[in-house]
Amino acid sequence: MALSQNEVLAGLAEIVNEETGIATEAVQLEKSFTDDLDIDSISMMTIVVNAEDKFGVKIPDEEVKNLITVGDAVNFIVAAQ
Repeated sequence: MALSQNEVLAGLAEIVNEETGIATEAVQLEKSFTDDLDIDSISMMTIVVNAEDKFGVKIPDEEVKNLITVGDAVNFIVAAQ
């Protein structure tokens, strides 16, 4: 069963919080991972791996660079389910 955008956002916010300590409510669709949330590339790769496990999707390495905002990642995961 595919998850909704809100369910994916909530799950992704939990992953970001576990990896970085950023409050889950700060992880919003329009936020940039690097500019707004100050997530570095190493943390981003951990977040991607954890998201793949949590949501049962594959996020190719070449696709990660296109995930600029939280919304980009949520939309990718929703579409990949």
